[in-house]
Amino acid sequence: MLSLIEIRDLAIIDHLELDLAPGLTALTGETGAGKSILLDALQLVLGDRADAGIIRFGAERCQVTARFDLDDAPEAEAWLAEQALEADGECVVRRVVQREGRSRAWINGSAVPLQSLRALGERLVEIHGQHQHQALLKRAEQRRLLDAFGGHEGAVERLADLWNRLREARRRLETLEGAGDTADRLELLDYQIDELERFAPGEEEYSRLDEEQRRLANAGRILEGCSALVTELYEGDDALHDRLGRLQAELEVLVDLDPRLEGVTRLMEESMIPLKEAAEQLRDHATTLELDPARLQEVEERITRWHDLARKHAVPPEELPALLLRLQSEREGLLAGREELETLRAACQTLEQEALAEAQALSGSRREAAARLGDAVTGVLRELGMGGAHLEVAVETADPPRLAAHGIDEVSFRVATNPGQPPAPLERIASGGELSRIGLAIQALLAEASCVPTLIYDEVDAGIGGATAAIVGARLREVAQRRQVLCVTHLAQVAAHAHQQIRVTKEEHPGEDVTTTLEVLESRAREEEIARMLSGKTSREALAHARELLAGVGDEPRRRA
Repeated sequence: MLSLIEIRDLAIIDHLELDLAPGLTALTGETGAGKSILLDALQLVLGDRADAGIIRFGAERCQVTARFDLDDAPEAEAWLAEQALEADGECVVRRVVQREGRSRAWINGSAVPLQSLRALGERLVEIHGQHQHQALLKRAEQRRLLDAFGGHEGAVERLADLWNRLREARRRLETLEGAGDTADRLELLDYQIDELERFAPGEEEYSRLDEEQRRLANAGRILEGCSALVTELYEGDDALHDRLGRLQAELEVLVDLDPRLEGVTRLMEESMIPLKEAAEQLRDHATTLELDPARLQEVEERITRWHDLARKHAVPPEELPALLLRLQSEREGLLAGREELETLRAACQTLEQEALAEAQALSGSRREAAARLGDAVTGVLRELGMGGAHLEVAVETADPPRLAAHGIDEVSFRVATNPGQPPAPLERIASGGELSRIGLAIQALLAEASCVPTLIYDEVDAGIGGATAAIVGARLREVAQRRQVLCVTHLAQVAAHAHQQIRVTKEEHPGEDVTTTLEVLESRAREEEIARMLSGKTSREALAHARELLAGVGDEPRRRA
């Protein structure tokens, strides 16, 4: 349960600290005193979005801290353990909002994202706002309430998961089918790949063929050139090698006259050796050359085929090997896509069957729960002064069923407010006051089934009064025997049933800020507040009526929520 809330610099609150007890706590006070600000602060510390506008004027940040006892919150305690945020039977949550808009949050001293606050808050507190009765007019809300009453959360979650998977599989299937007919493309790829594979273009083949073609086409010229060079270098009558020999002989005469030229002689000798080797290599190369017109024709035909295929595919000849690899890869992808298509079609069929089976089982359970909810709400409505009213929860399924994330059912609440009147949809027949009572009846029933330890009602009793308000108060007090209940109310008949009453007061200080204060009311102070709520003043008659109201409420012992 919520044991403490501390607020600093939020709206008109400078600093407020409130200890809360088990049972039913009523928050009362004049309109605008700041009662709902307390609930805003609690929603803020449990992960609601916030902006700098909530910070009290003149302050740089606001801060809300809440402490929860976990004795009655096993789901929250288990979640904290999963997140490594466990504490010894207690949880402290803190939220700070800076003037520049930045927000930070902590759970048990560890910084956490807002998603964690929300996840924890769902396991600790359930808030029913004063505008929730209007939500009753929406079919989606009616379905949600029926599922909450019937305990269908697990089935709804499983169905939503199946539906999401089915939707994703269908989306992927539509994408693949929308890519066009792959049969024609595969046929073309098969032809192109077969043609290229039969041609078998080697990785370096084109450059080798080009080199060989130039050599074969010019073999005569090369042979003639090699022979001429051998003659000029070594074998001719006046070959370069002989001339160098004569020059070396003349140099040796000079060496005899000047020994310092001996090094030049060695250079001349060394230069003649590679000259001779070059001539020998040219001679040897010439012997390997042969005129081979047949091979030349073969090479030129192969090169021509390279060029033909390259023009056909609009690529340079040397890129044909890479093109073959790309085409093979594309074909593999299309074949895989075709296999995926078949797989997806089978998966869609399986998921649709599973989702439909889950939805049909949920539909049956909804129909059973709808009968129970209708009877239960009708009983509470009679307690709330609508003796002739009857609520019917209709669960309708199209034929054939139309599957959606929530199932195959359309749920609608129908009410007859007078005997003999046929039930009609809420939006067509219920007045504002009747809608409030129906909402209260449903919330009271759901609260009894809820496992959330703290329930908060923010003026949900608007639009009712008198004896009906007293019955509402009694109902809330009954719920408070099993859960901690906080109720913001303007009705004395409701506040009188509270185990604890807290008065919220707005104080205006001349020349200073407006502030909100809290006071836990005891004895005489509570009688005066109840009297004010009854008649707007604390007259003798109003005080007497207040005492009667308080005396008429049993003072049964409270268990920890």
